[in-house]
Amino acid sequence: MRALLNFAIKNYYYLLFFVLQAACVLLMVKNRSLQSTHIINSANAMSAKTYEMVANTKEYLSLRDENQRLSDENTRLKNIMKSSAYEFINLKDFVRNDTLYKQKYTYIAAKIINNSTNLRSNYLTLNVGRAQGIAHDMSIINTEGIVGIVKDVSENYCSALSVLHKDVKINCKLKRDGSYGPLNWEKDDDYSSATLTDIPIHAKFKVGDTVVTSALSSIFPEGIMVGTVSHFERKSGDAFFTVKINLATNFRKVNHVYVVKNFFKAEQDSLEVNSQKHDKDDK
Repeated sequence: MRALLNFAIKNYYYLLFFVLQAACVLLMVKNRSLQSTHIINSANAMSAKTYEMVANTKEYLSLRDENQRLSDENTRLKNIMKSSAYEFINLKDFVRNDTLYKQKYTYIAAKIINNSTNLRSNYLTLNVGRAQGIAHDMSIINTEGIVGIVKDVSENYCSALSVLHKDVKINCKLKRDGSYGPLNWEKDDDYSSATLTDIPIHAKFKVGDTVVTSALSSIFPEGIMVGTVSHFERKSGDAFFTVKINLATNFRKVNHVYVVKNFFKAEQDSLEVNSQKHDKDDK
């Protein structure tokens, strides 16, 4: 108590100043409408700014939950889109106990928890596995375009070959022209580019044209964004163009993705294997 009194006596002029200042502000608020309005408006502005800062902080802290919610919602929407997930069945040709549209693809939301971009063989690790319905050779996409192909699967995780992997080949096509060829990641490509080969010399396209996945792929749905043409050339003696592609997916920032399951893939693969086997037997 003595220390408090000594402090008050020693600093009485500061205390007196604050008391008189508060009294002046109170008198101004009560007796002068103009000053009162300015003071109240200033107080309201400070309060509003404080509330805005608090709201922005809460919004930032909830980004993780919001991203997950948006990912789940996008997955639900993708799974009901007839244009990308359903195969049209011509009922004039045959009759079955089925609907007009038969579901071909389903989408499973996932998050990349490990990713490399600076190697010749780049891999991804996802936080979904066998328990979530993931299997070997499923495709991986995001909102920008193609990402990779599932390789190994455990109970709750899977590893995948990135598009930036020397052994990955994806059937793609020029959207304008329809000409198709395999997409590869060559030695001279970086994390933002890839190479489309075997494009016929009669193909009509130009720099900036869009490249998408083709119907020849049993892994990726047709029409998924791949990238745009950056330049192309016809090497001496080749009967095809070699086309450099600017990839649509930013592999340095890829995070939330979708794993795509093709319900018809096993049937298609089995048929193709049997056809190749019969060809060998005939020889």
